[in-house]
Amino acid sequence: MNSLRIEGQKTVSIELVQQFNWEVPDWVVTPGGNLGNVSALGRGFLIMRDLGLIQKLPRIAVAQAANANPLYRAYQNDFKSFEPVRAEKTLASAIQIGNPVSYKRAVKALTQFNGVVEQATENELADEAARADRTGMFNCPHTGVALAALRKLVERKVIRSDERVVVISTAHGLKFANQKIAYHMNELDGVHPAYANTPTEIAADLTKVKDAIRRFADKSRVLENTGG
Repeated sequence: MNSLRIEGQKTVSIELVQQFNWEVPDWVVTPGGNLGNVSALGRGFLIMRDLGLIQKLPRIAVAQAANANPLYRAYQNDFKSFEPVRAEKTLASAIQIGNPVSYKRAVKALTQFNGVVEQATENELADEAARADRTGMFNCPHTGVALAALRKLVERKVIRSDERVVVISTAHGLKFANQKIAYHMNELDGVHPAYANTPTEIAADLTKVKDAIRRFADKSRVLENTGG
C-alpha cells in the first residue's frame, strides 16, 4: 500500500532498458505476491515511452507460487472475478500472499502490456533455483518461481526462442542458504530435488581437505576421459 515504494520500483524498468542500450526486451518476467512491482514495472515503461526514450513496450509475465496464486486463478477466467485465497506455506515466503493489495493495479498493467500469469509448484521453483545456481546465479526462491514460469511459457511456446527475456531477480540466495542446503540434502518437505548435489563433509584438517579435492579431481578426469 506504500505508494512511494511503487514509485521507487518503477526505476527497475528504466535501469533495465538503460543497461540494454535503450533497447526494450520482448518480455519481462517477475515474481508476484502483493503485486505492487507489476504496476511499478509498467509505470516505468510507460513513462519512457511517453518521453520518447523507447518506441515499444514489452510483454509482462507474472509468476506466482502455486501455494499462493490468487492472480493466476483470476487470470484463468480473464480477470472476470477475483477471489482471495488462503496462502499455503511456500519456500518463496515473500510472495506467500493470498489477498494482494495491488491486484487491481496489476490487472490494469497486465492488460496494457498484453501480459500473462503463470504459476510454479514448490518442486518446480526449487529445481529451477538449483538449476540457475549451476550457472553461478545463486538466486532466491522467488526468482526460482519466475524461472520456472519462464520455462513453462517457453515449453508452451507462449515465449518464442528468438525473443529476449529479462527475469527480475528479487533477492540474493545467501538470504536462503539454509533452504539451499536442505534442498541438496533432500530435506525439504514435499520436494524431490532433481539437481541435488550432496555435500561431502570433511573434518577441519588441511590434509583431509586436500585429499578430498584430489579424489574429486581424479574422479572428474576419469569421467571426462570415458565420456561420462
